[in-house]
Amino acid sequence: MKIFGSSNDRAVKAIGRHVAPINALEPKYQSMNNDELRAQTAQFRQRLENGEPLDNMMHEAFAVVREAAKRTLGQRHYD
Repeated sequence: MKIFGSSNDRAVKAIGRHVAPINALEPKYQSMNNDELRAQTAQFRQRLENGEPLDNMMHEAFAVVREAAKRTLGQRHYD
């Protein structure tokens, strides 16, 4: 019996804290048309060039990728 769980359990727990913030952004990106959604990439690049850390936009980027995949592949990434 492992006191702190397996390394996989710990990894899932660490990543799991990002799920709720990403899910909270889903309606925002669902309401955008394809051009608006595509423009998010340029906005992310601009924010990076302006010195904003990747961690600050991670939830938004994952939410955009998930919405783009849903539209192009017809499948939504799981939580």
